[in-house]
Amino acid sequence: MTRKPHDQFAKEYLEELLSLLGQVETAREVASEVREIDVYFVPTSPPPTNPNTLGLLGQMAATASLYEPFRNQPSRLEVLNCQSKLNFVINRQGRRARREGTAYTEAEWPFLWILCPSCSAKFVKRFEAKQDSKGQWPAGVYFLPEGQNCALVAINQLPVNPDTLWLRVLGKGKTQEQAIAELEALPKGNPLRQNLGELLASWHVTIETSDNITEDDRELLMKLSPVYLRWREDTLEQGKKEGLREGQREERREMIENFFNVRFGSADSELSAIIEPMLELSSSELTRLLLSASREELLERFGE
Repeated sequence: MTRKPHDQFAKEYLEELLSLLGQVETAREVASEVREIDVYFVPTSPPPTNPNTLGLLGQMAATASLYEPFRNQPSRLEVLNCQSKLNFVINRQGRRARREGTAYTEAEWPFLWILCPSCSAKFVKRFEAKQDSKGQWPAGVYFLPEGQNCALVAINQLPVNPDTLWLRVLGKGKTQEQAIAELEALPKGNPLRQNLGELLASWHVTIETSDNITEDDRELLMKLSPVYLRWREDTLEQGKKEGLREGQREERREMIENFFNVRFGSADSELSAIIEPMLELSSSELTRLLLSASREELLERFGE
């Protein structure tokens, strides 16, 4: 598929996750030419959510960072373009600091994470990227020479465990398929399962309605279909429940008004004003009050 649909999904996906830890900007413009940073992140201290919730992605988001996701292994030029965006951000932040008379140290420079579905050994070697020798980062994460503030993440090489799940969803082929299945297997009450499921379902719709669907698109549609079907069923069921609840509220509202008309002659403005809070009562308590409570008792309890 073209890179644009994947870009849009990846930006929304990373924004949804990283917003748990700090401030996120997507499609941030760089200079005057048509070029954008896919995702720019600045952590909040303390973070609103425990970074461990996002596993490896939370570890990556410990500092200011740029994220450039690719649907296929990027070319050398694409990597260099990503690095030029990083340089632009560092220089712009430095100029702003000088204007404001504040410090901007190397420790504050953002780190560039280039997310690739796969990276060949030749590709990694070309950038002299190496895995972490101290064991602080898992297999699949390749750091360019220290002065470049950049790493390649080969998503298909990441270990298959809960810590890498959120990144493996952005992979390709079997890697992505397994990650989507793991995401769907999360407990129903998990908010990330729900929110990210909606993004995946939306991605399914985008691909399905696009022109010139490729073989890669068709394979991706098959992987996303279970998520889309589950999301559609949940949405329809939720719509039915909300419609039922709204219908029940209207029936209850009409019943209260009828009781007021019979007992007190009319549902005047004062009585009408207390109908809304009375809708929240249980059926048994509501019936008891309507049959036994005086007008004054009702106004005293539910009136402002």
